Amino acid sequence: MKNFSTSGPLFSKNLSLNLGGSIMDLSRPRVMGIINATPDSFYDGSRVPEPAQAIEKAREMIEQGVDILDVGAVSTRPGSQEISEIEELERLSPVLEALREAFPDFPVSVDTWRASVARTVKERFEIQLINDISAGTLDPDMFPTMAQLGIPYIIMHMQGTPPNMQDNPAYENVVDEVLQFFAERVYKLSLLGVNDIVIDPGFGFGKTLEQNYMLLGQFDSFKMLELPLMAGLSRKSMIYKLLESEPDDALNGSTAAHMALLLKGARLLRVHDVKAAVETVKIFQQIC
Repeated sequence: MKNFSTSGPLFSKNLSLNLGGSIMDLSRPRVMGIINATPDSFYDGSRVPEPAQAIEKAREMIEQGVDILDVGAVSTRPGSQEISEIEELERLSPVLEALREAFPDFPVSVDTWRASVARTVKERFEIQLINDISAGTLDPDMFPTMAQLGIPYIIMHMQGTPPNMQDNPAYENVVDEVLQFFAERVYKLSLLGVNDIVIDPGFGFGKTLEQNYMLLGQFDSFKMLELPLMAGLSRKSMIYKLLESEPDDALNGSTAAHMALLLKGARLLRVHDVKAAVETVKIFQQIC
């Protein structure tokens, strides 16, 4: 890795997000609930392709204390196949319209790597964040589009693409290389005036089981970027494979990993199980 080291002092700031003029203080870690407008996401408990299902799921999450709803229409599980922009918007639009009607002011993020989709959902539904699994690498228009939209931008690290990312992920040092990736992406965004950025190391996206746990063990290294840190490992294979179980049985392991992430500086947890995550945050706040 060049000109960037994981050694030395780690920094922290009083971080926040500007969500359409409303400031979300991240001194308390926040919980982002996953709403998948897809028929094929890896965890079937998150699939709500119909608007009525999405409203029911969102209402349950809000009652449990979720802070942000993250809506996606493209499965990014390992081996998944890309869908067209038209199909992505056809899945997203009715769900977002229903959510906006039912919960007009609640913070909503959209999980997309396409600049055109990001622009459309911002203009039509006034969503407050974009969550991009590729950090702008899959669509060169994403960075300038985010500069124009002026809303928080979650950037994630991924080696490869969902269809091939788990074929044979290789790193000399996974933590150093992911840090270098973010240092470069954040610098390019800063040149465009994009500063409201959230960092997600991308657990399970082009990483082996061992590499995922190296990232988890050194998660606090990412604090040197001085940006809010998000993690999404809820019920992922790094949890259930280690425990020799299945996604349906991975809640306890996910909760244990979430506490470890909070202790190492995570400000946002992207989860399937909101109640368990909110309770984990409460216990973390009591001891820290």
